[in-house]
Amino acid sequence: MKVSVEADKCVAAGQCVLLAPDTFDQREDDGVVVLLDETPAPEQHDAVRESALVCPAAAIHVHEE
Repeated sequence: MKVSVEADKCVAAGQCVLLAPDTFDQREDDGVVVLLDETPAPEQHDAVRESALVCPAAAIHVHEE
């Protein structure tokens, strides 16, 4: 799995951070998503997929390899 984000689309809802805190964080100044790990460990895959599904801006992209 490889993950990418479109920070310019992010609306700072924070659901990704709540679901997958090892993969996503938010900038302190505006809450925009920060990708911490573009190749998360297998045990994080379900949470990362769910993060992409619930992202209100569709700013998270999961690429299955």
